[in-house]
Amino acid sequence: MISDLFRQFKHRRRLARARAELQSRDLAQGRAHGLPAPLIVSVTSYAARFGTLALTLRGLLGQSVRPDRVILWLAQNDLSSLPAEVRALEAHGLQVQPCPDWRSYKKIVPALLEHGDSYIVTADDDVYYPHDWLEGLVLAARSGAQVACHRAHRVTLDAAGLPRPYGEWDHNITTPDRSPLVFLTGVSGVIYAPGALHPDVTNADLFTRLAPRSDDVWLYWMHRLNGVEAQKIGGKARILEWEGSQAQSLRSENLHGTGNDQAIAAMLGHYGWPGRAE
Repeated sequence: MISDLFRQFKHRRRLARARAELQSRDLAQGRAHGLPAPLIVSVTSYAARFGTLALTLRGLLGQSVRPDRVILWLAQNDLSSLPAEVRALEAHGLQVQPCPDWRSYKKIVPALLEHGDSYIVTADDDVYYPHDWLEGLVLAARSGAQVACHRAHRVTLDAAGLPRPYGEWDHNITTPDRSPLVFLTGVSGVIYAPGALHPDVTNADLFTRLAPRSDDVWLYWMHRLNGVEAQKIGGKARILEWEGSQAQSLRSENLHGTGNDQAIAAMLGHYGWPGRAE
């Protein structure tokens, strides 16, 4: 019990430091990204997360590398309840745009439909992003990576060469890697070069049927079907979630098989296994 209390104390201290650091950021700074196409940071949210959304958005706007746009995609019903502190960030470059209510897919599909010729970086709405978070992804893209991420798992295969259950994969791998078995996780951010994803990626009839709660699974298939390997950069990723963001439920659900394993089975049935080397 004492160890649990100490962990909670340390977590609260980390959150306090993160909040203070975000408030000190100059949102008008940031170097040019140097990519050959526009750079879009794309994020979505919903009303239950609005209490901490401004913190995450400050982190995305105050990066050492400056994106061309930071877009917050919201379902129409959520627009009217957006807090004033989020609206205030529009003065610092935030763009708020409505889109269909595609759940977690709102963070990438609308951006692909409207900005398919751009580098698109996806981010989650409930975590702290350090000031050099975007810079690492951009450097990977400038070095030739078509898909790069800060956090990834490694798919493990059974005797038939097919994926084992999701819980048996190598989670949050600790070293840089690039292979057909690198499975990106969106929570820590992913950059997609123009054309990196299979044309089916924006097919709402398919993703809502095959992987309705598992966008990471859908996106893995979409870049592998296009012959693209994901590149994991850096060491072991550490997630700092805001208190009260209610982020853990879906991640926990997917980890224990009720989301990701169902999606993997559906994707295998529809597309087959794309995880082998080209």
